[in-house]
Amino acid sequence: MQIVKDGSGHRTEIAEVPDDEIGEGNVTIAVDYSAVNFKDGLGVSGAPGVVQRFPIVAGIDLAGTVVEAAAESGFVPGDPVAVNGWGLAATHNGGFATRARVPAEWITRIPLRFSTWQAMAIGTAGYTAGLSVVALQRHGLTPKGGPIVVAGAAGGVGSVAIAVLAALGYEVHASTGRPAEEAYLRSLGAAEIIARSELSESAQGALGAERWAGGVDSVGSHTLVNVLSQIRYGGVVANCGLAQGLDFPGTVAPFILRGVTLAGIDSVNAPASSRLAAWEVLADHLDEELLEKMTTTVPLDQAATVARRVLAGEVRGRTVVDVNA
Repeated sequence: MQIVKDGSGHRTEIAEVPDDEIGEGNVTIAVDYSAVNFKDGLGVSGAPGVVQRFPIVAGIDLAGTVVEAAAESGFVPGDPVAVNGWGLAATHNGGFATRARVPAEWITRIPLRFSTWQAMAIGTAGYTAGLSVVALQRHGLTPKGGPIVVAGAAGGVGSVAIAVLAALGYEVHASTGRPAEEAYLRSLGAAEIIARSELSESAQGALGAERWAGGVDSVGSHTLVNVLSQIRYGGVVANCGLAQGLDFPGTVAPFILRGVTLAGIDSVNAPASSRLAAWEVLADHLDEELLEKMTTTVPLDQAATVARRVLAGEVRGRTVVDVNA
């Protein structure tokens, strides 16, 4: 599935791409599955600055099996692998395809515990949640330190973050604008549900009551500001998204008066060591039944529609794309 921009406008279409045009790199992959993420919604909707060349194959994720690899790549035919982020669907053909060619340094070996479907049920959103959990742990937060708030809880990042944090023993508070998802969020391990309106409005002061030891935020803007204002002394918030906006309408008060840390999470260009740490946390603590419960699978021709719905905040959990269906 390509994203096309020409005299007729911006659109997606299913098209045949010649093998010599599928991408630059030294490893060729037979793709089994891709996944739909917030950035995919931005790309197919024509958000400025996301797609940097046209036409381009959409999909910032892919998982499949190596079919051809240069000797120096370290991979051999038959290796199950995944690619998350890097230049996929921005400067390089992405994962909404049956075949991909990428540089070896972009590739992650899928942990033995996971199938290629499970790797995409996790996808960029789940791997980003893993990076966020690692950031909280590296800052020294333990389950005894207090509750963790997850903003944007019903989305892909939030769903995986709740499941992993709860499995690690943390008390998780889930913030969502979808009250109907309370039972779903509690089934993932959330102990308390917070209405989005408590955090999404303009802050009433530089600091609020200390409620949480830490947080995982994929929302940004007012929500992030309000979360930070209510973090306990010495806590940390991992920010990995901008669903509400890129702006930061807050103050430095949480940082200089409570010693709060804001940890930025970059899933696109994260080094191999960070990716490995995130995947290890997921392999050790993400329950397979919960992963299946939070995931829907769709055929390739529905991927663009789902991506737009993810952007609008209408999709629960994760969506896998079966590129061969």
